[in-house]
Amino acid sequence: MIIIKNGKVLTMAGQSYDCACVAIDQGKIIALKEWIEPSAEDEVIDAMGMIVMPGLIDAHCHLGMFEDGIGFEGADGNEATQAITPQLRAIDGINPLDKSFREAYEAGVTTVMTGPGSVNVIGGQFAVIKTYGKRIDHMILKSPAALKISFGENPKKGHGEKGRMPVTRMGIAALLRETLTKAVDYRAKQQAAMQDGKHFDTDLGMEAIMPVLKGEIPLKAHVHRADDMFTALRIAKEFDLKITLDHVTEGHLVVDELAGENVPLIVGPSFGGRGKFEIKEKTFETPGVLSNAGFKVAIVTDHPVIPLYNLINCAAFAIRSGMDEDAALKAITITPAEIMGVSDRVGSLEVGKDADIVIFDGPVFDIMTKTQYVLIDGKIIYRRRP
Repeated sequence: MIIIKNGKVLTMAGQSYDCACVAIDQGKIIALKEWIEPSAEDEVIDAMGMIVMPGLIDAHCHLGMFEDGIGFEGADGNEATQAITPQLRAIDGINPLDKSFREAYEAGVTTVMTGPGSVNVIGGQFAVIKTYGKRIDHMILKSPAALKISFGENPKKGHGEKGRMPVTRMGIAALLRETLTKAVDYRAKQQAAMQDGKHFDTDLGMEAIMPVLKGEIPLKAHVHRADDMFTALRIAKEFDLKITLDHVTEGHLVVDELAGENVPLIVGPSFGGRGKFEIKEKTFETPGVLSNAGFKVAIVTDHPVIPLYNLINCAAFAIRSGMDEDAALKAITITPAEIMGVSDRVGSLEVGKDADIVIFDGPVFDIMTKTQYVLIDGKIIYRRRP
């Protein structure tokens, strides 16, 4: 058993402790209280003067899909040969040995939602994974976790330049509607065949959309501009589907119009330059404006656009630009866990949850603060050496 003692514990579950202990056994948190007496057999981590909190979570990135430091050889995030590819699965393209994984967990990022890029109108299935391991099959927390769809400049450029649909935003919406309509028809024919005991030819692309139609996972919509956000919402309503809006670069401009939509907003990346027209309104104020208006907001890096080790810095800049500090902490812990449907396992320090824990040697958002320990599934995977 591992006992973390004497730390300031931020549980992200409504209660925090100025000085408390966390007991871990068989990968789970088994106790959390002001004092736990260690036995002689226990491994003890003395966190005196340190912050103990849940591992950080990024709800939108492409970790392992676009490998660090190389080009085509490690670029496995966009099957840009056609615009509709729902059958693609992130877990078939992730390289866990990419050094970005190590950099992520050493910075305290223990869980991510990763998947295809945004060139295709339907890009494939995202997965929620832990950031430590050698084999992706042993790192999966949830797969599939969402179906990626994209609006705006990326699919227009990726396919329009090759002389095929979509060339316009109308084309993007039309392709998405057409595919979802085919999926509805496919499900009806499949159900009829099953009832009649007849053979039915399986279509892997249509099968990948079935969890979305059943409400088991959401559409994950790449949207920067306000008009693209509302097109995504319009289509989701037409087919009665769950959806998250990802990036939401112009979200602060249309807070009043988003009110009442009850849709999770996954905001970022806010670092970096404005490399294309649709992100001309990019600002660190967006997460705070949306959070202060009552929306459920997660902050993300979109790695490798912004390296994952900067996740905590993205939240810090959001605080500096007006976001409440507690909301920013939640935006990189429990809120993304809730949005991704894995809050029963990760995102907060509670008895029964996975022991994914990071220990910092100073205030969470201080640029000089260093990671001292990281645990995933109760295993110490990183400890800073003197």
